[in-house]
Amino acid sequence: MPNTNTNIAQKPSSDTSANYLFLIMPRFFLFWVCIAIVPIAFFFKIWWLFAIAICLTILGIYNINQKRHSVLRNYPISGHFRFLFENFRPEIRQYFLEDDHEEVPFSRQQRSIVYQRAKNLDSTTAFGSIVDLKRDGAEWFLHSGNSKSIKDYKFKVKIGGKDCQKPYEMSIFNISAMSFGALSAAAIEALNKGAKEGEFAHDTGEGSISPYHQKHGGDLIWELGTAYFGCRDENGRFNPETFKQRAALDQVKMIEIKLSQGAKPGKGGVLPASKITEEIAKTRDIPMGIDCISPATHPEFSTPRELVKFWQKLRELSGGKPVGFKLCIGMPWEFMAIVKAMIEEDDYPDFIVVDGAEGGTGAAPVEFMDTVGMPLIDALIFVQNTLVGAGIRDKIRVGVSGKIITGFDIAKMMAIGADWCNSARGFMFAVGCIQSRSCHTNKCPVGVATQDPARQKALDVPDKATRVKNFHANTLKALADIVGCAGLDHPTQLKAHHIVRRQPDGWIKLLSEHYQFIGNGSLLTGDCGRKVLDDMWRLADPDSFQAMAIADEIVQKENERNR
Repeated sequence: MPNTNTNIAQKPSSDTSANYLFLIMPRFFLFWVCIAIVPIAFFFKIWWLFAIAICLTILGIYNINQKRHSVLRNYPISGHFRFLFENFRPEIRQYFLEDDHEEVPFSRQQRSIVYQRAKNLDSTTAFGSIVDLKRDGAEWFLHSGNSKSIKDYKFKVKIGGKDCQKPYEMSIFNISAMSFGALSAAAIEALNKGAKEGEFAHDTGEGSISPYHQKHGGDLIWELGTAYFGCRDENGRFNPETFKQRAALDQVKMIEIKLSQGAKPGKGGVLPASKITEEIAKTRDIPMGIDCISPATHPEFSTPRELVKFWQKLRELSGGKPVGFKLCIGMPWEFMAIVKAMIEEDDYPDFIVVDGAEGGTGAAPVEFMDTVGMPLIDALIFVQNTLVGAGIRDKIRVGVSGKIITGFDIAKMMAIGADWCNSARGFMFAVGCIQSRSCHTNKCPVGVATQDPARQKALDVPDKATRVKNFHANTLKALADIVGCAGLDHPTQLKAHHIVRRQPDGWIKLLSEHYQFIGNGSLLTGDCGRKVLDDMWRLADPDSFQAMAIADEIVQKENERNR
């Protein structure tokens, strides 16, 4: 029987040293060149070359002996080119490699549309569409033979239900939540000045109302996050008196409770200590020198019914201004539980803002950014179906936020259920953002998302404010053209049957057929036509965000059905 034991120990080769030198010669080539240049430059008295060669030689010696970067130990000089190109990779990709329609996260065409409209330039193109209308998922509007020309495109929507004493006539296109701290003072000032001039609203984000929000008097939606910035006590709990004082500002038109956000649903906001200035600390009522981390959940309520009572409290403290909440949809029965609590308490929010998981002006862990939360389209249709199925859609206005840039984006959202749209990154582009994706580093190259005073000087407030106003106006004009071509007078008349979508098999369907919509009050009867919604509704408990105990029963019946 042959011996199957194998000796895997390698015997040292007699020419190991020679092989090693042979292998490192190519990797150390630039290093050897620098060493060779030193005496040559010294002999010929080329002092600038001598200085460069000496510096690179010292750098090479250091890299060979350091233990942190393996690349630099093997490539002591040329390895730095890797890090150089890696630093410029987003710009190289963006300017030279990406397709006009490749969204990373916004395509060159999307950014160009914003820049052109913000500068009041012609955004038309020639020689036909470069979009493949035969691809799976392609969408388009069905135009009418009785199209119209809409001159007044300052479209408004009234926000305020039966318990609201001070309803607000709001534009259907507004600036989404972005905090002072995440954005620079100059960017906040330009956004608010543009909102004032363009007669639309500016959401403060959870970072509270800064002096730069107030400087030009633009309409504000005050967002309250889990840390209650701007109305918190020394323990981080809600302070009714401080809230009442700030909510009384004439600029504050609506109050928005942030339950969760698209960039990092289920996780509190984070503002690094490096970006916290004295102004930010004063605005937020927080200490300097440590990361500002908001809790994941609100300490003022822990059940849907308590949430209802909290928004009623805010409504009373604000003097009857519209109060609502924003969320990224997670477990469906939790939102349904809030709806059940509304019905039982007969107390409805004036509005709900649905934030899609594709949102993300703030920094977030990649797992949250890419894999947590429901995308906007699915979330909006779910919210629309829930409110319609519960018979209360007419009592609440619904806004949406998440990668909304063009007139078509707004028209589509309104066609499938939204009453208005917010845009964050669209307006960031309008004030000069170039999508460098360095928002969390405090090194924004254009002064939009940084607290560095020197970098902020690049952003000229009057010029950028005009661009914000122009982008808003020209986008609504594009929306008006779409509404008019469908033979309608106002975006609120848009319905899902005005848009078609190409299916994977090549056929097309109206969005009213592609997506499933349920009838008014059908959830209350227990048979809405979509079993998953009926099951989720049964799980919803107005006194808890946890699913009701019948969950096991539903799972058991489903398993029996599949046997």
